[in-house]
Formats: sequence, C-alpha cells, structure tokens
Amino acid sequence: MISRQNLNGFVLFHLPKLPKPLSPQTPSLLSFKVRSFRASETTPVPLFPPSSRSSSRVSRVLRTQVQNILMDYLHSTRGYTFLDAEYISKNSPRFAESLVSKIDDDKIDVERALRKFLRYDPINEFEPFFESLGIGTSELPLVLPHGMIFLDDDSVLLENFHVLCNYGVPRNMMGRIYMEAKEVFGYASGLLSLKLQSYENLGLSRSMVVKLVVCCPLLLVGDDDVDCQFVGVLDWLKRIGIENGWIVNYLSCSRTYSWRRMLDTMEFLHRMGYSEEQMYNLFKENPKLLLEGFGKNLYLLVGRLLKLGFEMNLICSYFVEHPSIMSNKRARNLLRVVGFLCIIGMGKDDIAHILSKHIHLLSMHSLKGHKTVCKELKVGKDDLCRIILHDPVKLISLASKQEQKSNEQLSSHDPLKYFEKTTFLLKLGYAENSEEMEKALKAFRGRGDQLQERFDCLVEAGLDYNSVIEMIKRTPVILNQNKSVIKKKIDFLRNVLDYPVECLVGFPSYFCHDLKKIIERLSMYAWLKERNAVNPKLTLSTIVSSNNKRFVKYFVNVHPQGPTVWKSLKMLSNEDRN
Repeated sequence: MISRQNLNGFVLFHLPKLPKPLSPQTPSLLSFKVRSFRASETTPVPLFPPSSRSSSRVSRVLRTQVQNILMDYLHSTRGYTFLDAEYISKNSPRFAESLVSKIDDDKIDVERALRKFLRYDPINEFEPFFESLGIGTSELPLVLPHGMIFLDDDSVLLENFHVLCNYGVPRNMMGRIYMEAKEVFGYASGLLSLKLQSYENLGLSRSMVVKLVVCCPLLLVGDDDVDCQFVGVLDWLKRIGIENGWIVNYLSCSRTYSWRRMLDTMEFLHRMGYSEEQMYNLFKENPKLLLEGFGKNLYLLVGRLLKLGFEMNLICSYFVEHPSIMSNKRARNLLRVVGFLCIIGMGKDDIAHILSKHIHLLSMHSLKGHKTVCKELKVGKDDLCRIILHDPVKLISLASKQEQKSNEQLSSHDPLKYFEKTTFLLKLGYAENSEEMEKALKAFRGRGDQLQERFDCLVEAGLDYNSVIEMIKRTPVILNQNKSVIKKKIDFLRNVLDYPVECLVGFPSYFCHDLKKIIERLSMYAWLKERNAVNPKLTLSTIVSSNNKRFVKYFVNVHPQGPTVWKSLKMLSNEDRN
C-alpha cells in the first residue's frame, strides 16, 4: 500500500519498494496540496466503483451515518449550500456504499475513519451529484467531465442546475434532462431563464412548463427562445378549439415525442377533409393518435384504398367512425389484409367490398402468410379465396396470428360484439392481445356500446375523463351496473346529500354498494349531523364502507334515539322496495 503523511497541508505519498531500483531521474517522493489536485486529462473513470459490499450488508444505521458525514463534508468543508449538500448525500446510495467499502475493518470508528479519508483523499464530486439526479452508475463514465473532480469548478453547470431547481424542476428528473439535452447545462447566464419564461408566455402555467421540459428536454435546445414546431402544434390545437395546456397533461416521461410528426398528422387530416370539429372530437377522445402521430403505414393504406376505388370522403368517414384504424399498428394490419387477399387471387371489387363491410374487425388482427394458411388447411389459393368470399369473417379465424385461445373465443361468440367490446377497452388504455386485456374482457359485462353508455354517464355527471378511466380500472364492477342505477346513485349523492361528485374519484367502490344500503346509511348520518352527534366532515368511504357492526356502534348508538331512527329508516327502505 502507499503510505501517507500530512505535513503542513501537504500530503506525502511514499511509494512502495519496487523489484528493480529506480533510475536517478525517478523521484522517490511525490508531494502536492490537496486543494490544487485535479483529475488527469484522460477519460474519467468513477473513482469509486460499485461497492463490493451488497446493500443488504450495509445497515441502515451505517448508511445514514455515512450520508451525514458526506453531507457535512460537502457543506462545511467544500462550501456547497446546505440544501445541495443534503440532497446529494441523501440521494446517492451507491456512492455512500462505495465509501463504506474503503473501510477494511468493520470494528473501527466509522465516522473517524471516513472523515480522515475525506480529509486526505479528494473524491470526484460529480459522481454523487449525477447519481442524485437519477443517472445510473453504468452511465457515469459517459457523463463525468474531463479534467475536473470538484463540482464548483464547473460554475456554468451549477448555475443552470440552480435555475432549473428554482423554477420547480424536480432534482431527481434532472438526470433525464442532462442525458437528453446536455447543452442546457452549458448556457450562458440568463439564457435558460429566458427560455423557460418564453414557454410561459405561450399561455402555459409554470407547472405545465416544468412537466413539458421534463418530458421533452429537447424543447430547451436550440437558438430560438421556443421550439417553432411545438408552437405550430399549439397553434393548430387553438385553431380547432383545444386549450394550450391540454396536450401537456397527456405527456409522459417514459416516451419520446416528435412535434414535426404531430404537425404532419394534423395537416394530413386537414387535407383529407376533416373539419375542425371532427379533429377536436378525434383528439379529445384519442389523444394517443396525436401524441404518437401517423406513421407511413397510414399514408400507404390511404393510397392503397384509393387504388381499390374508395373515394376520399368515404375513407374519411371510416376514420371518423373508427379512429383506431389510423394507428400505425392497425394500418399495418389492413395493408397485410389487402396484400393477403391480392396474392390469393381475389378481385379488386371483392377486396373493396370486404373492406367496406369489415374494415374495423380486420384492422385488429395481424395475418399469417398465405402459404402457411394454405398448408394448415390443405387447400390451394383458389379454394381459400372462395372460402373467404363466402364468409369474409373467416379470414380472421383462419389467418389471424392470435393465440388459439382468442380464436376459440371468436368462434364461440359473435365476433362483432367481441370486437366492439375490445375496441372500448382499447380506448381505456388496455394493450391489445395482452393478459390485462383478457382479464378486462372477463371483468366487464355487457356489449361495447353498453359499456360506452355507462362510461359516458360518469363523464356527463361532471367527472374528469381520465379520472373515470382510473376509477373503472380500479373498480371494474362500476360499468357492470345498469345506466339507470349509476344515475340514481350519483343523483342521490349530489342532489340529496349535497356531496360533490368529485369525491367519487377517491372512492369508486361507492358504486359497489347497494343503493338501499347507501340511502339508509347516509340518511342516518344526515340525521346525526343535524343533532351534532357526529363529525360533520367524515368522508363518504368512512360512512358507506364500514361493516354493519361497526356502523351500528359508531353511527347508531352514539345518540339515545339512534336505534329507533335506524329501525325506522330500514322499515321505510323495505316499504319503498316492496
């Protein structure tokens, strides 16, 4: 090992004995001041690789102790703000573990040993800094700067980092911005603030701008104050009647977005003859179509349909009736259908007829090759063509790549009803042909149009569209109830008990309870409130979800007349039912 001595602020490293004598020109003693130390100009490598100790062996108490020592070092010794030092130390667990690995003997005084280590061995401060921003250890070698180990040496980086912090960007999301738009952290003083303000000037709130730059960091890159393509998308949305903040609400950090593709999508629909109202309805009901944009498959499909003799206004009507056809996957499926039918020798008019009748059903399945189907059925192309002409829906059961289970389901049920139900579930965000979709098909009872009616009933009551989706995913039984029952439960809640309809978002299982039970319990609660016998601000779930024994104890027996009133309410409820 290299031994160390501390002499008046100098660290002296004594080299070990070498097998061969040193040449006269080779110094046997190296000395330098700690503060003047700088990393070499070679490609930086993390000074502390992932610890050999597993996280399970580093106790929680020890980890906390190490984090406190690191925080004290960054704040007191290195002079960083307390907020920065605390966040970095508390959110770089792998770096903290690497510090623990520097202690060979578990029995020694950890605090004393680590403080001594940090006093004599400068650390690469960019490592815990970048880790705290959400950058993984495997990516560290790609982002560590050359020739620097002290964080305050890169004052431009720190300034822009603080601009984003002060604006409201979460620190743990900064890593995403750094990895995708590193230029942002190299802007001259004031430029980043100007860009952020420019997006606010478009009519977006600060919270919307924060989400926007976290999901789409590249919007901050470039010479212009704002991205012109993004502005073009907002202009189009404003033109068709959609407010600026709408699109920001649907952005996700797990996806990437192309504003150019969105512009092309809206311009394509406009050229096809879509009215502004139709575009408004399309994007409001299917935000994904705008966010993902149309792929080349849709443009190829439109061209193929035109060659088959379809008029543009007819194609547009198909898209208006079944917007999901415009997704890249559905358009690709339809192109394969047309190719399949052409190759088995079907005439152009027959293909057009089949597509006009079953375009939505056919778009939902990817087909096998015609040779595979002919081999499985032991028929030629001509025979296969005749089978499909006789019953076009058989193309799905014979040639679909779906699992056998799905094919059996299709053969035992009305395919049209099955696909209507599937279409409804796809709008809710269920993945096609997924296990989640199979479970949902069993959980939701009723035809697709009935489920849509019940869904619309909730939205029309004043609930947010996305909130309703979350509610029914958490409690599918909501949509298994008759539309009139759903309306009655909402009307009683809002008009009789004066509860806001928004309270259902946090308590969707309200709809699981019998209306008779709800009326009895909430009527009892209203009677008790008038007499100041209960807390007037109890949540709906507390009242309705309690089991019978608990309800009697806390909502009936709390008042001397409670049992009598409760008995009367139950009798009235039974009379109404009879």
